[in-house]
Amino acid sequence: MDPDSVKSTLSNLAFGNVMAAAARDYQKEVLAQEKAQASSSVNEDIDLDELMDDPELEKLHADRIAALKKEAEKRQALKRQGHGEYREITEGDFLGEVTGSEKVICHFYHREFYRCKIMDKHLKSLAPIHVDTKFLKLDAENAPFFVTKLGIKTLPCVIFFRNGIASDRLVGFQDLGGKDDFSTKALEGFLLKKGIIKENKKEEEDDDSYDDRNRSVRSSINPDSDSD
Repeated sequence: MDPDSVKSTLSNLAFGNVMAAAARDYQKEVLAQEKAQASSSVNEDIDLDELMDDPELEKLHADRIAALKKEAEKRQALKRQGHGEYREITEGDFLGEVTGSEKVICHFYHREFYRCKIMDKHLKSLAPIHVDTKFLKLDAENAPFFVTKLGIKTLPCVIFFRNGIASDRLVGFQDLGGKDDFSTKALEGFLLKKGIIKENKKEEEDDDSYDDRNRSVRSSINPDSDSD
């Protein structure tokens, strides 16, 4: 046999053995990785099972569910009392409405006054957001007794009631910059400062939403109407 041929054959066999050994090593490594991943997955499952059985976590979850349920029941009860919307009432309804809730905002208005219409739009926007407070409006012309009793001389006049007692008021727009183009957020900030509404982060709207509403307020009101 040709020595060169023998040498080539031996070389090929040696190369083949090396490749076979490499293939076996690679296969072992792949199997080892799969085994490690399977073990890790089992451990994760065990950890998750342990978490699910953790009495502290179960208590936190139960407490959270109970709090959400209580809050939902409270909101439903408030809505049954007329919260969550901006409603018009009559003089005959007035005492029952303002004494029936802890916090009440009542806007005494005139149908023809331009600034009363502006105030209407902003209060209507805030009522669904701040459900803890009742938002009302009362035509001052049709409520002479309470207009006199509460010493209302300038409209719009927004009076704040706590447990049926008039605690503060907003007369005209002086506390809102004195201009007709104040924002809903400015009014909300004033009401928060007075404590007649509370901050509601869950349903808080961004500045763009307020700006959109303010544009709607300005565009939907006839600027030629009579004012106070």
